[in-house]
Amino acid sequence: MASLCMDPLSPTTNRQQLLKEPPDNKTLKPNLISPFMNHRIVFLDYLRVIACLMVIIVHCVEPFYLGGDGTLIKNWSDACWVTIIDSPLRAAVPLFVMASSYLQFPIKYDTRTFFKKRILRVGIPFLVFSLLYAIIPLWGSNGGSLWDNLQRLPFNFVNTAGHLWFVYMLLGVYLIMPLLSPWIQSISKREEQIFLLVWAFTTTLPFIRTAAQATFGLPEVWGEANWNEFGTFYYISGFIGYVVLGHYFRTYVPAFSWRKTLSLAAPLWAVGYLITAGGFWSVMPKEFPVSDSIELAVQMETSWRFCTTGVMLTTLAYFLLFRKLTYEGWAYQKWILPISKFSYGIYLMHIFILVPTLSLVQTWNLGTPVTILMAALLTFLLCAFLCKLLSFIPGSRWVIG
Repeated sequence: MASLCMDPLSPTTNRQQLLKEPPDNKTLKPNLISPFMNHRIVFLDYLRVIACLMVIIVHCVEPFYLGGDGTLIKNWSDACWVTIIDSPLRAAVPLFVMASSYLQFPIKYDTRTFFKKRILRVGIPFLVFSLLYAIIPLWGSNGGSLWDNLQRLPFNFVNTAGHLWFVYMLLGVYLIMPLLSPWIQSISKREEQIFLLVWAFTTTLPFIRTAAQATFGLPEVWGEANWNEFGTFYYISGFIGYVVLGHYFRTYVPAFSWRKTLSLAAPLWAVGYLITAGGFWSVMPKEFPVSDSIELAVQMETSWRFCTTGVMLTTLAYFLLFRKLTYEGWAYQKWILPISKFSYGIYLMHIFILVPTLSLVQTWNLGTPVTILMAALLTFLLCAFLCKLLSFIPGSRWVIG
């Protein structure tokens, strides 16, 4: 999501002199903005492109376990492939938040300028696509009447645009960044580590609530109740942890060798995948076809939630690996960089393309995993192509970012 994360480079930038990583992150202080932040950071372009494709794959998986009355898994094979493919991809959204934080936090401008830039680059395209999804019916779907959709818009996204929840969340993160910026600049490394440790504990809360539900019949813990959702850890949980984590990486975590990167990333990913995939599989009924209400799918997805332990661990692993992607040759210039700049537009429009594309690919009878991956890749490339065409239209930045 290029528009979410950084401004374009000046044409005069000497790429050979750019730092793909901070020179020595151990020398940076939390209250300083390093000069390297004025330049494009190559690994974040790779992150945006790959994470955007990950999101599209996730949405191509959904029809293989969602449907009917809410939850629908036709057979054992679909159950296996859904678990295998989707579980490691839930890190995509946290990766986007960390990328945004890596570049924007603490904010580099005064609050008014920061909000103006975010509204122009993120908010207006979001409003445009919110209206488009309300007006234009999706292929083969029951998206509700035009009047119902327009009435819903002031309150939330319409039924056919569930992916826009991400932008609501991101705008909320932007709202609090100016407030947190002085704090992050004033605390020490140790204090930031303590915050992250407490936040890491909060990623276990969905599992603790599940245990409380099984034991006492109620999912509320530590002050939560049906009249109060603001429990002890409410204000230190959620995506704000990924914001601080992005800052911590930029400020204190040096660029490791490939050997050290893999020695850290591999166990993090393995444990994270075990939690995400194991949690989903353990809750899923094993008698097929599985047909139930949406509440079953929500329960199955507990370990897939973006601010849970397994997803956090896989996010850390991916971020470590992405930092090693610093190649700036032909492939980067020709494909990665342009698509990175269009990634926000790709995200906003992809449901329009995904629904008919997936329906078409399903008629080819390629099998579940090939169908998912083929539909996702075609959707991704078609969206990138459409964004490229739209970019030639004056004022297109108000639509695709």
